[in-house]
Amino acid sequence: MTWSDMQPLLEQACWDTLYMVGWSTLIAVAGGLPLGILLVLTDRGGLLQNVVANKVIGQVVNIARSMPFIILMVALMGFTRSLTGTTIGREAAIVPLAIGAIPFFARLVETAVREVDGGLVEAVQAMGGNTWTIVRKVLVPESLPSLISSTTTTIVALIGYSAMAGTVGAGGLGDIAIRYGYQRFETELMWITVAVLAVVISLIQFAGDFAARSLHRRGGRSGPAPRLRLLKAKEPAAADVSKVA
Repeated sequence: MTWSDMQPLLEQACWDTLYMVGWSTLIAVAGGLPLGILLVLTDRGGLLQNVVANKVIGQVVNIARSMPFIILMVALMGFTRSLTGTTIGREAAIVPLAIGAIPFFARLVETAVREVDGGLVEAVQAMGGNTWTIVRKVLVPESLPSLISSTTTTIVALIGYSAMAGTVGAGGLGDIAIRYGYQRFETELMWITVAVLAVVISLIQFAGDFAARSLHRRGGRSGPAPRLRLLKAKEPAAADVSKVA
């Protein structure tokens, strides 16, 4: 197979892979972020302490994470067909990819949020901040560099999952490697596919690490900002009291 034959195949496969991984990442972040924060809030000593709910959510996350992706794809075929009308193709692959990534990302979010200084949370609580205020102005901003690193890790894992999904007709680089590299003995194309995957993963990892480091250098961990905002909100009231006095 010549390069002119390989090029359109690789271009389409790269686009399919990025399409699947992009949408799966968005869904995983949208579902995993609140789930991971909820695991922290409902834990012992958390702002919404509920041991039963925490154990139930934790067990569901653990079971979903422990299931091999190839088995998860097969198990979700009926659900995937009900959503997309098919079980093959890139749209169908997004369903198991996203569902498999949500618990994975949720655990990473839980670890990142637990690293937030408890003193900040207590300070904002003492100033009258409610749970939503603490989540929005303390937990998420303070853990943002770690959350970006967690997102990068999830994207890299999803690229591996998408390659596996290619073995069952999802398309993408995994499909090229299996159909042409393995089944048709196009060894050169298979190694080019491996190289493309390595380059894509390296670029994504570099971008994620750069973004996380940049946030650290610029004070991405918000430091005293949440407390200052709350203090500023209370200053006018304090001033009014002094005037009355």
